[in-house]
Amino acid sequence: MVEVKKILFPVDFYESSNKVLPYVKFMAEKLGAQIELIHVVRGPGDFTGYEMGGAWYSSYEGELLKGGEKAMERFKEEKLSGLDVKTTVAVGDITEEIIKHAQKTGSDMIIIGTHGRKGLERVMFGSVARGVVRGASCPVLTVNPFKVST
Repeated sequence: MVEVKKILFPVDFYESSNKVLPYVKFMAEKLGAQIELIHVVRGPGDFTGYEMGGAWYSSYEGELLKGGEKAMERFKEEKLSGLDVKTTVAVGDITEEIIKHAQKTGSDMIIIGTHGRKGLERVMFGSVARGVVRGASCPVLTVNPFKVST
């Protein structure tokens, strides 16, 4: 028998998160699952190769984390008020942190939005959703936010 008791929902605070959220709520309600939100702040490794290097990052990491935590609380209060929702803000490679967090917390499912990037943009920026689908040890539901109406 399949049991889904914990759903991990990575959020980026763009409009796409708002468009995927109804699917997260629906699945959590129907399955009796808890929702856990994660937001990943890009780590210094994402800036390797820039002329300024990654050293500048350490002076801003604390501020980025505080900003991420404030945005996460605002998202939770505005979009998931009254629900039992856990939140996490992590630093590092977005795909790796989502997968690591899902494993660490025992998530039974990940619901993630795709950004629908194509061509050169997809090659240059990669696809977080694609990486999560490939690397996660639990089922992943992807939702293209540009193909749904809210």
